[in-house]
Amino acid sequence: MEKFKKVLFGLVISASVVACSKSADPQIDTAQTDFETLEIQRADIPPGFENARVCRDLDPINGTDPRGAILRPTKWPNGSVITVRLYGGTEKVRARVREYASEWSQYANITFRFVQSGTAQIRVTFVEGAGSYSALGTAALSRLPNQETMNFGWFNDRTSEAELRATTLHEFGHVLGMIHEQQHPEAAIPWNVEAAYAYFGGPPNGWSKAQVDVNIFQRYATSQTQFSAYDPRSIMHYPISSELTTNGFWVGWNNQLSETDKQFIAQAYPKN
Repeated sequence: MEKFKKVLFGLVISASVVACSKSADPQIDTAQTDFETLEIQRADIPPGFENARVCRDLDPINGTDPRGAILRPTKWPNGSVITVRLYGGTEKVRARVREYASEWSQYANITFRFVQSGTAQIRVTFVEGAGSYSALGTAALSRLPNQETMNFGWFNDRTSEAELRATTLHEFGHVLGMIHEQQHPEAAIPWNVEAAYAYFGGPPNGWSKAQVDVNIFQRYATSQTQFSAYDPRSIMHYPISSELTTNGFWVGWNNQLSETDKQFIAQAYPKN
């Protein structure tokens, strides 16, 4: 039976919140990094990759521990109806979030039920400048009732349909327990390490070397995850410029569910 995929469910990072940063994290003291000593120039990055907004683990960083040293299940019971409440956002944006999130239910035996009152399991805010992030799977249930479990930090009426769809699908993939595809146990991406440090250390992400290690280079073990073949077309994959690898390997902007995404989530949450 084919082993199935995507660093999902069996897995949980210790704090289980993943975030996409549009701008530099105010908690990071970039003055303490040494990115300015690296040779790569931002102009070397091809058009379309200059300002990649990507997701990072918000857990405390310990670059010496193996990934997933502290794990807990994040998979919802099959057939779950997960309540979602939206706080803020324009009517257009809210409608798109409802529409695109529901795409997962075409393949998974999971229903997202959007409510307008009460304390929902998934609480979505639209705080500008705070990045986009989501709790992983059932880890959302451990957050306080007055805390958000997801944020879309750059959604407004000018946001393109492609980005609304891609980011919504990505974050609701995290809700189902999925982590980033570039950390798939079998990804083996040939990173140009120094170039990656410089790129992700620059705007709009502003990561330290330790954060790059945790979010980019460290992969999950096969024993931690339920996975299939590595899938560069996954909605859960970062875009990767060829300038960040040693052999020209690159991954474009994925803005829809790949065939592997669909097959995997259908096996993870099978319908009758």
